[in-house]
Amino acid sequence: MTDDQRVAIVTGGARGLGAATALRLARDGMAVGVLDLEESAAKSAIDAIEAEGGRALAVGADVADAAAVEAAVARVEAELGAPTVLVNNAGITRDNLLFKMTEVDWDSVMGVHLRGAFLMSKAVQKHMVAAKWGRIVNLSSTSALGNRGQANYATAKAGLQGFTKTLAIELGKFGVTANCIAPGFIVSDMTRATAERIGEDWETYVSARAAQIPVARAGVPEDIAHTVSFLVSEGAGFVSGQVIYVAGGPKA
Repeated sequence: MTDDQRVAIVTGGARGLGAATALRLARDGMAVGVLDLEESAAKSAIDAIEAEGGRALAVGADVADAAAVEAAVARVEAELGAPTVLVNNAGITRDNLLFKMTEVDWDSVMGVHLRGAFLMSKAVQKHMVAAKWGRIVNLSSTSALGNRGQANYATAKAGLQGFTKTLAIELGKFGVTANCIAPGFIVSDMTRATAERIGEDWETYVSARAAQIPVARAGVPEDIAHTVSFLVSEGAGFVSGQVIYVAGGPKA
């Protein structure tokens, strides 16, 4: 450990894109607070980081709960140091066609994606402003351009893009950048659940999706982790307010 080691927080960090990102940031030399709804769920992500000699802390928190967010950020500060890198990755899906979608389906998705990113960014930005350096990366999706059965998810992911651009404007003078990554089709628990929901065989589903992607393969969590790594680096200080579609081609 060094006194100037960067401290990052990755929400939804227990598995999938979040776990891959947390491991990548640890490999980049950062200490990482891995937040997830259940602290125990983050154990494997923490073990992977510590196995390579990294520093990490599992924290259980509902990102839509203001008190839980404040407590989580305070714990990361106390045990790892003041966080100046934030990756808002936590997300859920409650897919349905509009006429079947319930208010709970809508509110739950908005709560995790939008309220969660707002509360986390608000809690962490004070540490960034104090340090006169910070990096915020929000996870959007190609679904932000519209996707059947995802009125709630698409709206939340589009909202994160506007949120990101506003943060970039407000926080830029403090040395803080804010950017957005919009993944395309990524092999993950979430996309596997989508295949199950629509009744498609997983391997068939992946092959069909990959066939539509210009680079002719499905994305993997590490593709997103690499992009996060760049955006939170020292060298990306002049990149802010951008939405980067990491989708294997120009089309969603």
